[in-house]
Amino acid sequence: MGEQMDMALLRRLIDGVLLTLYTRYTAKELPALCERLGLPVPSEGNTKHERLVASLNACPDDRLPDVADAVLEQEKLAQAERMALQDALWLGRHHVQIPSRTRRELARDFDLADHLGYPDRFMALLSRLWHLDNDPLGGWTTTTNSLRSQIERHVIRFPDDWTTEHFFEQLGAFEAPHPRFGHFLEGLASPAVLPDEPAQRRFVELANRHLNPAGAQLSQHAEADGYPQFQLVEHGRGTARRPRNLIFATLGKPDIRFTSALDNDIEVAERADEVLVYDRPIGKEGLLWRHLLSWWQESRNITDQEQAARALYSRMEASLPPKSPGQKNLFWHYHHANRDHLNDVPALLPEIWLHWDPKTLRERGAHAMQNLRMDFLMLLPGTRRVVLEVDGMQHYTRNEGTEPDSAKYAATMAGDRDLKLRGYEVFRFGHDELRDRDRAQPLLASFFATLLDRPPAGPPQVPQPAQG
Repeated sequence: MGEQMDMALLRRLIDGVLLTLYTRYTAKELPALCERLGLPVPSEGNTKHERLVASLNACPDDRLPDVADAVLEQEKLAQAERMALQDALWLGRHHVQIPSRTRRELARDFDLADHLGYPDRFMALLSRLWHLDNDPLGGWTTTTNSLRSQIERHVIRFPDDWTTEHFFEQLGAFEAPHPRFGHFLEGLASPAVLPDEPAQRRFVELANRHLNPAGAQLSQHAEADGYPQFQLVEHGRGTARRPRNLIFATLGKPDIRFTSALDNDIEVAERADEVLVYDRPIGKEGLLWRHLLSWWQESRNITDQEQAARALYSRMEASLPPKSPGQKNLFWHYHHANRDHLNDVPALLPEIWLHWDPKTLRERGAHAMQNLRMDFLMLLPGTRRVVLEVDGMQHYTRNEGTEPDSAKYAATMAGDRDLKLRGYEVFRFGHDELRDRDRAQPLLASFFATLLDRPPAGPPQVPQPAQG
């Protein structure tokens, strides 16, 4: 599940952080601070606070989430301040809903013994996610009545004092926002907290017994320093694996070879300019346009973002088959309907290679893999992989559309079944639905609004595609 991020709230929270930060840094340090946080360089003159506020005011909304991430990662914040900023970020991003009953039943079944073998790591996780210390401005306090001191006494030193359910209750875990509880579960399964793979897997197995009926699971998605890493995902949607190489926007069949088969490192041996290969890690948000654009700018050494965006759009558009106006219309509509918030929507990758076989279908015969290249791919939050196909007559006829071909249609359906069993979602459009751009727009607007859980985009305001 994902909500629209409240940018006004995020801006207010970052502004509150700046009220504190300006006291920590000298005037000479402000430019370096802003650069680290992703804020525009502050103007000269005025007070330090005014310069930071001016820098924040000059920061566009679509950059605010990155600034907030940098603040959380790099700056020491008060607990309430940190948690408010986390909630504003996380609630606006994809997250999995875990009902309170599921949380409570999991806690009743959860033995903390493995985690308490690493008390410093365990407390560091709690400190990142929960309010453990008393507010020094809230009146009379002592170091012995804070939640931190109680946990150290009743959970770590004398673990029989509190049940895990009572411990979760004291944290506020049963009523916490869904993404905070999700981060808590991921943290409990993390090697940074539990550097013991058998213990990690015991916890994941226990958690999944309770999460699966609620439509969720902790799924391994990577490794770090030899330990598995787990991510909370919706059960039955997407795939636990993250892409290693995205080969797309090809102008012909790519000539690919492994430079290291052990590490899955590939290169395009010839005609590299006819192939795009995105090889950066894909995070929890999926692959957004801004991620793709950043890769394009750095790999092509283009400093002007607007120039880079036009060039990337044109390069991808050039890969679309000239005899498929339906594909062109789908590609055009998506980018122009979302042009005001393109940075925050998933990238639409054209002409994507999902399988690879150096032999042709004829050479491979009955064992050939179907649907090697698909029209479009989108990598959505929660490890969802969405394939979009625009079916022309070539999908079910032969002899240039003059005769029906049931074998070709059956092969296409078999390829779809294989993709779905691998965790892909496959959506097919008839080419005639999209042949006329004006008639296709209501259909596409409704489809993408449902797929991305967003309000339907209005009709595109730009009459022609962007030029390179």
